[in-house]
Amino acid sequence: MSWITQSSHRVQLGVTAVISGVVVAGAVIGYQKVRRKERVQILKDSIPDISTEHVATRLTEYGAAAADLGVSSKEDERSAALALRARQGDYDDDLILEQLARNRVFLRDEGLEKLRSAFIIVVGCGGVGSHAAAALVRSGVANIRLIDFDQVTLSSLNRHAVATLADVGTPKVHTIRKRLEQIAPWVHFDCRNEKFDESTAEAQLAPLNDRKPDYVIDAIDNIDSKVALLQYCHLNSIPVISSMGAGCKSDPTRIFIGDISASTDDPLSRTTRRRLRLLGIKDGIPVVYSTEKPGLGKAELLPLPEEEYAKGNVQELGVLKDFRVRILPVLGTMPAVFGLCVANHIILEISGYPHENIASKSRDKVYDSILASLLSQEEKLARAMGKDSIGLRLPITQDDIGYLVEEVFRGRSVVSGLPTRLVLTRWRQPYKNFIEDKYPGQKSSLVKLADLVVMTREEAAVHGKEVLWGDKTPEDLYDAKVLKLVEERMEDEKRFDHFR
Repeated sequence: MSWITQSSHRVQLGVTAVISGVVVAGAVIGYQKVRRKERVQILKDSIPDISTEHVATRLTEYGAAAADLGVSSKEDERSAALALRARQGDYDDDLILEQLARNRVFLRDEGLEKLRSAFIIVVGCGGVGSHAAAALVRSGVANIRLIDFDQVTLSSLNRHAVATLADVGTPKVHTIRKRLEQIAPWVHFDCRNEKFDESTAEAQLAPLNDRKPDYVIDAIDNIDSKVALLQYCHLNSIPVISSMGAGCKSDPTRIFIGDISASTDDPLSRTTRRRLRLLGIKDGIPVVYSTEKPGLGKAELLPLPEEEYAKGNVQELGVLKDFRVRILPVLGTMPAVFGLCVANHIILEISGYPHENIASKSRDKVYDSILASLLSQEEKLARAMGKDSIGLRLPITQDDIGYLVEEVFRGRSVVSGLPTRLVLTRWRQPYKNFIEDKYPGQKSSLVKLADLVVMTREEAAVHGKEVLWGDKTPEDLYDAKVLKLVEERMEDEKRFDHFR
């Protein structure tokens, strides 16, 4: 009986212990669950609501600030208020004329009035564009549109005209507007925090209050956007001036303003000319360019490390499609000189002040002569192969001749490097079926640009005798240096052929 009593007591104690454990465990789990909910709620509460007032809603598609998101100073607020009143007409015109007194004396009243009523568009608001915009605003231009998708960075401060440390991270267009309103509050700024390209050209270069642009400034460093802008302006008869490369330049005495056909010794200018020539535009666009040549000890664009190429297509390494993936060495003073030259040209053009720039490098008569010489050669080749050459035509135009001679072969013979008495000749003997006559009364040569090289008349005569009508090949006639140069030039032409 005592044994049974003792066993029952132990069972009761065991049950009590189990129940107590379950209760305690449940309490602990419940407490942890409550605490977890509280922590989750605290975390959720710490995440701000995205509303129309939140800065995150004003970021551009490139992740940049869409407006001036910095904290405005009292001076900025006063300047903005003054600018608003001034644009609404609450600003004494006599004060404006006093501020522009030196320009007024120089350009006279008529010239200054033209400048004050002008509408200018600046595409690209970096080192060149910011200095051009600042000079134009200080000189009296009262209507200006700024187009740039980029924001101010620390590295911008070595060359930007008006940006300060406080502007880092804000759009370049609004930085320029904010600073220049403090200088000329009556100026109307139309800021477009956008990337320029062919698809946006019509909207971005549209009139302002029914006034077409009096001038467009091309301060873009991306070749596709640059060519698209210049082509649009040319086709729509909008005056434009283009800034060529200021990177790796250091000599301001080598900077010139002239027609794009006359610009030399600058890779950006050469590439732009080539692309425009392929679009049928060979001259008529003023550019600011440098004739400074690279040299020992001078800055240059360093090649990408091999490991970057190993990653794949180097174009995929850039932040944006078709934008450079390397930092271009730039001396801060040179973009400023380029920008001031651009502004100076526009001021003189619009005001009607007398000035002269380097004229267009027109060599149409020379190109006609080269074209006639090439046709004569094709006719001789046709007769030598027993074909009728009467009425033979070439699939090559005068513009093609100019492109090959000036842009591909740099205006020099591939054999001697001489720049005079130049002609185009086939590099290799053509196949026998190089004449197409599938249409009655119409025969044409199948010669391509990639078949031709530049030589002097005398060199072409020897080349024709030995190679085109003889039994030798170029490898038999020329040394390795000439062969390599021809190969490089032909490969160069192939890279541009898809733009044709």
